[in-house]
Amino acid sequence: MGTYTLKSIGKSKDYMTIVREMEDGYVVRIVRDEDGYNDVTTDYMSKALFDSCIRTGYLTKVASA
Repeated sequence: MGTYTLKSIGKSKDYMTIVREMEDGYVVRIVRDEDGYNDVTTDYMSKALFDSCIRTGYLTKVASA
């Protein structure tokens, strides 16, 4: 579906992966680097919020390898 980096302060490498697309939003898995260990959360994000995050540069699509 897609993986996106999150704009972060410092050198942390936080990213978000879309797990499932729904009619009005997405189920996303967010992985945050917290002092050497990963904090993984799964949550819902509306399409409006997702579009806003892309537009403002908070989320940046990762090019597929």
